Amino acid sequence: MVDASTTPLLDTVDTPADLRKIAPADLRQLADELRQETIAAVGVTGGHLGSGLGVVELTVAIHYVFDTPRDRLVWDVGHQCYPHKILTGRRDRIRTLRMGGGLSGFTKRSESEYDPFGAAHSSTSISASLGFAIANKIAAQPGKAIAVIGDGAMSAGMAYEAMNNAEAAGNRLVVILNDNDMSIAPPVGGLSAYLARLASSKEFLGLRDLAKRVVKRLPRPLATGLKKTDEFARGMAMGGTLFEELGFYYVGPVDGHNLDQLIPVLENVRDAADGPILVHVVTQKGKGYAPAEAAPDKYHGVQRFDVITGTQAKAPPGPPQYQNVFGQALVEAAKTDPTIVAITAAMPSGTGLDKFASAYPERFFDVGIAEQHAVTFAAGLAAQGMRPFCAIYSTFLQRAYDQVVHDVAIQNLPVRFAIDRAGLVGADGATHAGSFDVSYLATLPNFVVMAPSDEAELVHMVHTAVAHDSGPIAVRYPRGNGVGVELPATPEVLEIGKGRIVRQGQKVAILSLGTRLGEALKAADALDARGLSTTVADLRFAKPLDEALIRKLLSTHEVAITIEEGAIGGFGAHVLTFASDNGLIDAGLKLRTLRLPDMFQDQDKPEVQYAQAGLDADAIVDSVLKALRYNSDGVVESARA
Repeated sequence: MVDASTTPLLDTVDTPADLRKIAPADLRQLADELRQETIAAVGVTGGHLGSGLGVVELTVAIHYVFDTPRDRLVWDVGHQCYPHKILTGRRDRIRTLRMGGGLSGFTKRSESEYDPFGAAHSSTSISASLGFAIANKIAAQPGKAIAVIGDGAMSAGMAYEAMNNAEAAGNRLVVILNDNDMSIAPPVGGLSAYLARLASSKEFLGLRDLAKRVVKRLPRPLATGLKKTDEFARGMAMGGTLFEELGFYYVGPVDGHNLDQLIPVLENVRDAADGPILVHVVTQKGKGYAPAEAAPDKYHGVQRFDVITGTQAKAPPGPPQYQNVFGQALVEAAKTDPTIVAITAAMPSGTGLDKFASAYPERFFDVGIAEQHAVTFAAGLAAQGMRPFCAIYSTFLQRAYDQVVHDVAIQNLPVRFAIDRAGLVGADGATHAGSFDVSYLATLPNFVVMAPSDEAELVHMVHTAVAHDSGPIAVRYPRGNGVGVELPATPEVLEIGKGRIVRQGQKVAILSLGTRLGEALKAADALDARGLSTTVADLRFAKPLDEALIRKLLSTHEVAITIEEGAIGGFGAHVLTFASDNGLIDAGLKLRTLRLPDMFQDQDKPEVQYAQAGLDADAIVDSVLKALRYNSDGVVESARA
């Protein structure tokens, strides 16, 4: 906990209006206090650290120079927004970050007027800011739009699509490129800072505007030559030719930690009468906190940690994480199959593919934040006889749905999709929950969709995917640790579309897809204790369904419950359709589907989220009892003997 006596300036700031009352000479101290408070808060809650520390000065400068919230500030992705939240009326709740009922770890419209646009996926900020800018322009309302986007996010095509359309916004749009990783700029020094201030100044912009008017009156060859000379000169000094071609006036690079440089540049940009401007700001992840500066990758997202030592709290030892089980299984399969290649979209460690990258670097491809490209790239590899595994989080694969349909499914290409973070994801909340992948994949012709019930099943499914050359196949698995089963020494290739009976009963059938199997078995114990003999089946496949097994279960049990970690339209919906088409419901079957509710669930502990969603053992038991019309006195009436 930061002692209030150590943050005297920050204690006077509740909103950016308070910040603007502070003398410019004191802003350095305010930034230092803001960094101290950010470190202390994340030490308590965990969350994204390095990226937020890197934009402390930038956050102070933006709110100092621009008239937020009238000027709309949009943070790309949003994981760097903790200092912003502290300065915008949320300091008193900053130690509830990512907790149930607490502040979101990302920007969120319902949380504050200073969050005009919610984000958690990458590369949306310029498009959204352009929308704000054009809306103000059409309505003749004051206000600029400022997009802060990281250099990593610039690997996504959407950012360039927005920039290509940005000229219509005129001077109402400012894009700040936060360069903190890829080193796309020359080193920051006195000369580059001077050039940035000069290039953004009213005198320079005014002179340039006059030159443009003069050039328009010159013969075309001479005018073209002068324009190229201007671009070349500033491109040589500042690296902005690409952005100029997209219609932006480029300013930079600017030292993002030097407020004496940063504030005058932003003031010049704010007052510029020219068109959209891109300010190139160079920052350092983890700035001001030695452990994060030394290991920016490890301190990008952190567990709770000791502020003094930087030591992060370690999770208790347990089963391996699903992502690592997948990564190791793929490494093992690739030892004997040189056609296996792995693709990810800026998530090598998050998907477990860092192991594959180390073992087979020539067969590993991190394409950056470019999911659309990743999928079509994989389709091209498959068309040429390779066996590509495209490992993308469920929530991020949504960004490439057209490519999944058009480039993979319609052509029936054997791309293997490893879909991580399927189901609810705890502290990351609705933006990262893998709620919809079964619904959006199992509707597609030619697709096979698998879901393991434990880490051993995941190993089998990886090898099943390797062997499946007749079309696209996907395996979805959750975030976090497995259940602790022994991993198979010799993986099996599963029969496509075949499930298994895990526990045999007579009256109630629970049809489980994925890792809710453990809760299904707990529910079966509780139901058996009530005299309700229960069968539990692990269906393994959402598509194709094991129709023979489902027909048998639905025709021999009085109640059937499906359970899955996905939204409506998924596994349960396909079972319902099969039952309806085959007259099984007409025979008096009580069929109920348990799935995620039709809402976006807020962050909380995963076990709390699943209980809220009605996807735990208690909910299964309750669903069965309601189907049988149980009340406090016992069974009212049963449809079958």
